[in-house]
Amino acid sequence: MHSLKLLMRYCLLFSLPLAFIMTGCNSPSASSDKSTDSSSVKDKDGFVQMFDGKTLNGWEGDTSIWKMKDGIVTGQADSPLTLKANTFLIWAKEKPSDFELITDYRISKGGNSGIQYRSDTVTGVPFGLKGYQADIDGENNYTGQNYEERGRSTLAYRGQKVTIPYTKDGHSVNNAWSAMVVDSSLGNIDSLKTKINDGWNECHLVIKGNHLQHYINGVLMSDVIDNDTANRKMSGLIGLQIHAGHVMKVEYKNMRIKE
Repeated sequence: MHSLKLLMRYCLLFSLPLAFIMTGCNSPSASSDKSTDSSSVKDKDGFVQMFDGKTLNGWEGDTSIWKMKDGIVTGQADSPLTLKANTFLIWAKEKPSDFELITDYRISKGGNSGIQYRSDTVTGVPFGLKGYQADIDGENNYTGQNYEERGRSTLAYRGQKVTIPYTKDGHSVNNAWSAMVVDSSLGNIDSLKTKINDGWNECHLVIKGNHLQHYINGVLMSDVIDNDTANRKMSGLIGLQIHAGHVMKVEYKNMRIKE
């Protein structure tokens, strides 16, 4: 109290405003209040949040499509003509190599989305990405599979454990990579579909070296060993997709990463 009275006398002596007095004469050292960046705080399992829960800070994308409210990131297209090309909300902070990513998501029946990783930007396409994608769609025809956007197309369907060999003759056939070798089954594609909820689900990506695993609600949906050294990527951008040509809404929350 004594120091506050001295401070007030000092400020009044030099005709300083009350706001100046209340902030300790605007001295940076006078305040001990420091805001905590949630993206730098690890939880007990070593994960950090990828969104601050209030804004899209640290991410880049079309803000007419992507919004943050009450801790939920929402991407929405109100017309099939809204987009001319697939667009992404891109995590601008890092280009991770080996990591685990966990998030909750919810998507409308007509929706087509996915979590892009180890990706590059696309020249001439605003917020466009190319690279690996953990596919997500509202009808759950593709949810859980590994799809390479603007690349080799489908690398593993849901329920497949696959090796992608190096080859000069690989090409896409019916939207799947011709060189893919199915090593074993993780379960029937339709049986695995029953593990996916109509509402909120959890997606968990485990990406280590050339081993790429996609889990939905704790169930391994696709498993890829990518030995194609000519085409694979070992690091890159992460992004969230809105697919062109759809009327849709997709929501993500509690997205966190451990590198």
